[in-house]
Amino acid sequence: MPVNLQAPNPADLFPVPGVKLGIAMAGVRKANRRDLTVITVSEGSQVAGVFTTNRFCAAPVQLCQKHLAANVGTRALVINTGNANAGTGEDGLVRAFSTCVALGRHLELAPEQVLPFSTGVIMEPLPHDRIAAGLPAALDDLKEGNWAVAAEAIMTTDTLPKAASKRITLGGKTVTITGISKGAGMIRPNMATMLGFLATDAALAPGLVQSLVTDAANRSFNRITIDGDTSTNDSFVIVATGQAGNTPITSFDSGDGAVLKAAVIDVAEKLAQAIVRDGEGATKFIAVQVDGGRTEDECRQVAYAIAHSPLVKTAFFASDPNLGRILAAVGYAGITDLDQTKIDLHLDDVSVAVDGGRNPAYREEDGARVMKQAEITVRVNLKRGGASSTVWTCDLSYEYVKINADYRS
Repeated sequence: MPVNLQAPNPADLFPVPGVKLGIAMAGVRKANRRDLTVITVSEGSQVAGVFTTNRFCAAPVQLCQKHLAANVGTRALVINTGNANAGTGEDGLVRAFSTCVALGRHLELAPEQVLPFSTGVIMEPLPHDRIAAGLPAALDDLKEGNWAVAAEAIMTTDTLPKAASKRITLGGKTVTITGISKGAGMIRPNMATMLGFLATDAALAPGLVQSLVTDAANRSFNRITIDGDTSTNDSFVIVATGQAGNTPITSFDSGDGAVLKAAVIDVAEKLAQAIVRDGEGATKFIAVQVDGGRTEDECRQVAYAIAHSPLVKTAFFASDPNLGRILAAVGYAGITDLDQTKIDLHLDDVSVAVDGGRNPAYREEDGARVMKQAEITVRVNLKRGGASSTVWTCDLSYEYVKINADYRS
């Protein structure tokens, strides 16, 4: 069961002027399920993305990067579930491009103006003919208010759709930010199997959306892990249609730019955390906060060592306060000049270790009380600087093994 996560209420997802979504059943892998989504964006929109750093990246990732680099003006996205089109070689590129050609013909666009996305089973040929056959139904379904249905249509092993939305005011104009994401396993995004799509009608100066998507990813999707596996298909895209009528943002350092950036990051964090809350077999949502580092990267390195540890994650699943495992993970995180005599460890409000050793006042029953909670914060203080970073993860359960053992059957 997801950890304190509910399906989004469609009424809470605000339409973004200039963006329409259409959903269809194409039978990509299974019949009678929504597995094809088309997103169209108005002419003049800015689109940018960040993608997996897995060198075995999928064909659609390669094409997205190529089409964005061509700078011909993205006007549509096509997303299929059930098949990742990864590990498919040149044939995979041909099939992915053919879906861009097919959608381009319907919309009178060049194939390079279409971005393809796929998620699902790796190393199986993409049934591009089924996708092409499903496009008319998806196009007939295009609506600005289809965000909730699209969130469902991009799911694979997810148990719930994931979406978030908010409105802010910039220069007296209402600006909308709405996004969807998918992912439950094979999750440790290294950007720059999850997908994220976020749209806003805010007006931005040319070229600024790439900075926004990079910063948003680094503050959200690049701070989550379920199992430490970096997918072949990770993609996060931001669309800015510019239709809100605000004075175009020229910088994110202050004023309206800072307000917009904070709002986009807030939505991205909600989408990223929803992925962790719906982690395959997850029973607990865990924030790992590392303070007192010399750099933020150093803090994140330690946080990920804790969040990736199978011993730590299984201890959380069992509600077993075997907390020496956390200190061990701090020690092998790779900081060669770390002084273990300065390390403090807290589990929520419980002080577990002080100056590298067990707190004399710590009682195991206090640790066990916290470990039984559905949401837990681990706090580590390295006492070597002023930097901090937080990573979000979940426990590792029997169900995770079962889901991934049975995934293809």
